Amino acid sequence: MELGKLDRSTYLACYFDDELLRRRVQTQLNRRESRHTLARKIFHGQKGELRQKYKEDQEDQLGALGFMTNVCILWNTVYTARALDQIRAEGKKIAAADIARLSPLGSEHFNFLGRYNFALPEIIRDGALRPLRTPPPGQ
Repeated sequence: MELGKLDRSTYLACYFDDELLRRRVQTQLNRRESRHTLARKIFHGQKGELRQKYKEDQEDQLGALGFMTNVCILWNTVYTARALDQIRAEGKKIAAADIARLSPLGSEHFNFLGRYNFALPEIIRDGALRPLRTPPPGQ
């Protein structure tokens, strides 16, 4: 028996036997699919198809998509950390299990289509972050 097949057989036996492992694998698959969902939202032009004729041009197109996806993830990560800091500063406790469920892959707040305004307010030009949106009292 080949070593690769033995490793795979051992892994599959563990996978079928261990419910916690199956849940962790499913969680990772869901996260990966969430990243693909975000990338599909960004890559909406040309029906989301690679239209470049040459491999180098396709690599450039995919590189730009990866870059923009990472920009969205970074934005979400920075503002999620800021929101968590604000919640802690207000004296509220945040359970580690709740933080573990957070994902930087949300995209509802991004404007992928439409008009864009690139004029930055002075406070942001000075290096500050945008203010957090706070829900109305009672929510």
